[in-house]
Amino acid sequence: MNGKTADVRRAATIADVAREADVSIRTVSRVLNNSPKVGKETRETIERAIERLGFRRSLRARALASGRSFLLGVVQGDHNAHVIGLFQRGIVEICSEAGYELLVHPVSTQDPDLTSNIEDFVQRTRVDGLVLLPPLSELPSIPRTLRRLGVSAVGIAAVRVPDYPAMLVSDERAAAGEMARYLVGLGHRRIGMITGPMQFHSASEREQGFHEGLAAAGIAMPAAYVREGDYGFESGLAAAEALLSLPEPPTAIFAGNDNMAAAVLKIAHERGLSVPDDLSVAGFDDSDIASMISPALTTIRRPVLEMAREATKQVIALLDGEEDRLPDYSVGLEVIVRQSTAPPRAA
Repeated sequence: MNGKTADVRRAATIADVAREADVSIRTVSRVLNNSPKVGKETRETIERAIERLGFRRSLRARALASGRSFLLGVVQGDHNAHVIGLFQRGIVEICSEAGYELLVHPVSTQDPDLTSNIEDFVQRTRVDGLVLLPPLSELPSIPRTLRRLGVSAVGIAAVRVPDYPAMLVSDERAAAGEMARYLVGLGHRRIGMITGPMQFHSASEREQGFHEGLAAAGIAMPAAYVREGDYGFESGLAAAEALLSLPEPPTAIFAGNDNMAAAVLKIAHERGLSVPDDLSVAGFDDSDIASMISPALTTIRRPVLEMAREATKQVIALLDGEEDRLPDYSVGLEVIVRQSTAPPRAA
């Protein structure tokens, strides 16, 4: 074995790279930190040595050199695994590319000490930045606290929330209005809705947009045709039972997410109703469950992977001092038509 070659039975160190390139450890460190004090030829020599040895700089070493932890956190209060999994996948992709590790911090939106919980997480882990997922991201106390702590954070939400230096905002009101027009266009006039928890903008924006879309077509949605859920499957079951027990039940139901829409399909099946012949059902998110259930679900697509990737890029840009160059990122949504919707029998 060449005297300059690192022992293949262990990971190469910065000292191994220095010996391989015949330079000092300080010079290798300067290259790793992108210092302009190293000449082109020496830099290329060191880079070739790094490649030959398969050197990977440890997270601890990078942190000590830069003053960063190279840890990013994602804080989530939605327990819908079908959506959360996609968000986490997109965040991990960008973290991996940029050399960051991801810490996941699930919380309850009902926790009276929620803000303190997140503050403790930040101080305990020393994360460099955070991505806040909806609906948790909509609570104004959280970005205020993070700004006070000096932690870079990007929120994903249905509306602009003060105190975030950057956000991804999805126009969920417009998308819900488009769904209303689609169902009216099929010929439905008795149309019901299962909302999410109305204390959150995501639920209120979807409900308001759906009302506006119906009103523009001259259709009113009676109060009895609206039931509030909590985005969970069980709440969707209860709401569907209530709507389908009305003397004149709706011929179409729009649920505030795919989980609750799947619950409507279950109740319809138990009642012997054919979907979409007797009842059209639509959801929101286009999570993986939408194409897994039968009939496949008409829904509103949120590009969750794209949103997660972009939010992570924005956090890293904030850490790199690019705050002034980060306008809010507007996310386009669209209605995806599948087999769960059709004209009503009487049309």
